[in-house]
Amino acid sequence: MDLDAHSRHKVQELQILEQNLQSLLAQKQSIQMEQSEVENALEELSGNPEEVYKVFSGIMVKSSAERVKEELKEKKKLLDLRLSSIEKQENMMESKASGLREEISKILESANKQNK
Repeated sequence: MDLDAHSRHKVQELQILEQNLQSLLAQKQSIQMEQSEVENALEELSGNPEEVYKVFSGIMVKSSAERVKEELKEKKKLLDLRLSSIEKQENMMESKASGLREEISKILESANKQNK
């Protein structure tokens, strides 16, 4: 079945949207993993350890537990914001992709009726 230029453009647009969605999902998964690591670290620090070490530029340095907790809390806030932003983008792209799928489906139905 031959599609006109407009229809082919819509299909290409949908393909690009779906690729972008896959990229967003990978970013989202990465952020969720990082969030989990931060939450686990905060949980470990909740036991008020006497000595705390953190990795900084490839070396391990001693630091105060309170300072590390604050840094982790800030990192968690940042990750939450990034995740929220990605989820908003994901929802917008999903909505647009859904609309394109419907439009393409109608174009294909119309083309099938004309070919019969």
